Amino acid sequence: MYRAFANPYIALAITTLIWGGNAVAGRFAVGHISPMALTSFRWALALAIVLPFAWKHLKTERAVIAEHWLYLLACGAVGYTAFNFFLYSALQTVSAIDVTLEQSAMPIIIFALNYILYRIQVRWLQVMGYGLTVLGVVVVVSQGAPLALFTGRGGGLGIGDFFMLCAALCYGGYSVALRSKPALHWLSFLTCLVAAAFLASLFGIAGEVAVGASLFPATIQGWAVAIYAGIFPSLVAQGLFIFGVERLGANLAGMFINLVPVFGALLAVAMLGEQLFVFHAVAFILVAGGILLAQRAEQKV
Repeated sequence: MYRAFANPYIALAITTLIWGGNAVAGRFAVGHISPMALTSFRWALALAIVLPFAWKHLKTERAVIAEHWLYLLACGAVGYTAFNFFLYSALQTVSAIDVTLEQSAMPIIIFALNYILYRIQVRWLQVMGYGLTVLGVVVVVSQGAPLALFTGRGGGLGIGDFFMLCAALCYGGYSVALRSKPALHWLSFLTCLVAAAFLASLFGIAGEVAVGASLFPATIQGWAVAIYAGIFPSLVAQGLFIFGVERLGANLAGMFINLVPVFGALLAVAMLGEQLFVFHAVAFILVAGGILLAQRAEQKV
């Protein structure tokens, strides 16, 4: 089993399965726990679990942590807290299937930022692949009527879609930032990011309470969602994703995010009873085709 987790491809596949489950958990959270309360609780639980295991490494590497504290704080606040707040906010009004499909925008963001910041080589096949992925996201946002985005008829960019695109931007930026990861043991690095995420979430929960939008878990369903989010997406998936990026690079690892819609849709249909439409199938084909083209180009670089 350890060897399976040590394979970056398997590790990233497991990561996307867990993230697909996170979208479903976010739908289960509606009416049981508010987005910022869920975000804050999950990082508090994750920190309580991981801190005892990482304590020895944290003490040994405290000088490196002190030197890179701003980087660690930014990664945790943006990649973990802001991303999950926007994700859970999107799920208040958007289906889990649509959210996971829109999450396919992340690889494009990673690709663009890597080119802008690091001038990583670009191939036309990559551009075509990411273009197909973008088109797939547009099909979902427009509910199968892309021209409606320009005519003002039919589907369009709602507040939930906007939140999800903000979430994709946050995690895409975080993924690229992992390229500059300081020389820390993976447990130290993960614990620092989780701690930063929890600290950042305190400001968010304070704001949610101030405007009267907070909802703390008072049901079994609310607590179950919070506990799941605190263990699997917060610790297991994040740790595996960091490992995958270290081994394969942000561009190739980021393309695995396109598996999230597949796992998310299957779980949403099975657990939430959500319905698949023809435009979902079209979007899946576009996203899958885009990822295959981009991956083929990546292998030629």
